[in-house]
Amino acid sequence: MVELIRKIFDDHDLFPFSLAYKSTKSSQSELPDHFHDWYEIVFVYRGSGTFFVDHTFYDMKQGDLFLIPGNTIHRATPDKETPVTSSAIYFSPAMLQAAQFGDGFSYLQSFEQASALRGYKLATLPHHAQQLAQIFESIQYELLHAIPGYRQAIYLHLLQLLLYVQRDVAATEARTPHVDTLVVPQWMREILLYMDQHYCENISLTTLSKRAAVSPAHFSRAFKQLIGMNFTAYILTKRIIRAKQLLQESDASVQTIAEMCGFESLPHFHAMFKRMLGLTPAAVRKSV
Repeated sequence: MVELIRKIFDDHDLFPFSLAYKSTKSSQSELPDHFHDWYEIVFVYRGSGTFFVDHTFYDMKQGDLFLIPGNTIHRATPDKETPVTSSAIYFSPAMLQAAQFGDGFSYLQSFEQASALRGYKLATLPHHAQQLAQIFESIQYELLHAIPGYRQAIYLHLLQLLLYVQRDVAATEARTPHVDTLVVPQWMREILLYMDQHYCENISLTTLSKRAAVSPAHFSRAFKQLIGMNFTAYILTKRIIRAKQLLQESDASVQTIAEMCGFESLPHFHAMFKRMLGLTPAAVRKSV
């Protein structure tokens, strides 16, 4: 059973945008490990917790900004005593297919850099945090009042936010590659990196536990506790996400892509792909 969730947003063909404003969540109300096609921006107002993104753990604290590209595994775990209060923006990248003006700028540039550097967290300065909070508040105001033109206003605020993040926040703040303050065993950090580099290969529990120098039972318990899902579901999800990317970006056959992503049979690939994404490989390729 695949434990990871693919979050599906309401079908807003004309306005693919959603905002969760200043919500304080407990561990029980947070989604388990999940991914979605839309891009996500998370801004932390107060509290503390842990954020697992891609294959890295981050701590969460006041002023932190997280940029999560589409189809990236992630999960927030709020602290029990001081849970995180945050706002999250979700949007389809299709919203940003605006005219190019020849200066080489892209509104998704910060997300592209996050993917390339494998660093998804920015720790903001106080004046950056104040400006970001104001933009989120302006978007919430437009959503609540829904005055004619509010969607256009929200769209402009989103562009302002992305422009500000790229030109001001990301330009001055170093991305956080990892967090040593979190109680995560070094062998787990190393094994997650190894899995990230070899998930399309034949990886077994025995192989991983030997590499981590722990027993298979301990490996399974620790992985489930820290990641929130078992290692087979984690690997399967990464394979499906990679297969989807190849279907959209290459002309390779479905059979070839299935083999490249570590699936031993085409029927199994089709079944897992449809089960996880709700679409067939052919349907994903046709949608490009």
